[in-house]
Amino acid sequence: MSRPTPAPDVARGASPPRTQRWALASMALATLLSSLGTSVANVALPELARAFGASFQAVQWVVLAYLLAITAAIVTAGRLGDLVGRRRLLRIGLYLYTAASALCGLAPSLWLVIAARALQGLGAAAMMALTMAFVSELVPKGRIGGAMGLLGTTSAIGTALGPSLGGLLIDQVGWPAVFLINLPLGLLAVALTQRHLPADPPRPNADRTGFDHRGTLLLAGALTAYALAMTLGRGRFGALNAALLVAAALGLALLLRTERRAPSPLIHLATFRDPALTASLAANLLISTVMMATLVVGPFHLSLALHLEPGSVGLALSAGPLVSMVTGVPAGRLVDRLGAERVSLAGLGGAAAGALLLAFTPEALGVAGYIGPIAVVTVGYAMFQAANNTAVMREVAPARRGVVAGILSLSRNLGLITGASVMGAVFALATGAGDLTSAPPAAVAAGTRVTFAVAAGLVGLALAVTVLGRALASRRALTSEAP
Repeated sequence: MSRPTPAPDVARGASPPRTQRWALASMALATLLSSLGTSVANVALPELARAFGASFQAVQWVVLAYLLAITAAIVTAGRLGDLVGRRRLLRIGLYLYTAASALCGLAPSLWLVIAARALQGLGAAAMMALTMAFVSELVPKGRIGGAMGLLGTTSAIGTALGPSLGGLLIDQVGWPAVFLINLPLGLLAVALTQRHLPADPPRPNADRTGFDHRGTLLLAGALTAYALAMTLGRGRFGALNAALLVAAALGLALLLRTERRAPSPLIHLATFRDPALTASLAANLLISTVMMATLVVGPFHLSLALHLEPGSVGLALSAGPLVSMVTGVPAGRLVDRLGAERVSLAGLGGAAAGALLLAFTPEALGVAGYIGPIAVVTVGYAMFQAANNTAVMREVAPARRGVVAGILSLSRNLGLITGASVMGAVFALATGAGDLTSAPPAAVAAGTRVTFAVAAGLVGLALAVTVLGRALASRRALTSEAP
């Protein structure tokens, strides 16, 4: 006797636990691949410069092209998933990511590597947006927190694994291997999604609304201009950066005007009338800015202020990703047990406390004074991410899950991009040294204090925004229920 096919809406509990576990495994593998795509390429930059006789300014585009493509396309990928089917678009993203990885490894020139990395970023954008959207379908509401924690853990594993795996592959095989390793992993992810993800439900003709091409182009242009403004100049803000920021602002203004008139807008502006959602996105951007500060400041402080050797610096910097690896799933389960609101506020409070400790303890306590507070910040960040992602995605209407997941991922990416530029500039200004590599230890320590004092203020702002947003949402709900 044939076994009945599970209903597409597995969030209702129709999918057997075994099928659900394999489906989540495919989501986790896609998440790992997208984070590995960033971290594994960084370690290959010196080898690429030697292989192609290129400058650092040229090879850094291997990383920038990937990040820019994700930033520009992630919301569009989520919206397309809502329109044409999330399973279908996720598989397309995986195929594109895998094929672009092969092209990166076989490319005969640096600029072909960069072009392939942009294609890889487009595939990663679909993977990042749609994995989060799928969790809301695969898992009952009471267990979404645990699933979000699993995605956070696999993302941390990809980030932590990249440098060590990349270094090993370069030593043993050569730089193409850091890209070619994605082929078996990508094909495995394709096979798992094909076998275990529920088929896209049929959509009535009434739901097949047109795609907002004009809004898509304006959003991609504005985001690209902003990302370039934040990344070009290697921390120095000049006329080109200012012009790009103006272009980004104009693009955003035109986007808002277009979306108000579009029959089927890429982004429904009414979405941002929900104060709780808007606060969640703002808090996500702010705390991601802070997390990037740990990556920007950490290497300089450890090597120049604490006089660690390169190997010891690498071990100390791995503390954050390692903590993320072991706290993501427990943080998600805590969300399921205590509720997203409580865990989100507790996570922000912990991150603020850790940032304040980072402002004062590294100079007094040395390496332990750095690693301990980093662990506190990272645990707080893991709690906030699991809770915030759960709170946003749990109540989204099925037809809008993809685009909302894309907007949520975009807020994180914009925070990381902003943090790399703004917090790096704060650190450089606070040291008072023109060249950070030759700055005296006392100046670097002073820069660390100021930077993480600012970081603590940003987390405090995120906490205030979250509390205010939820208060406004509660007041709005009471007003709408009043007779």
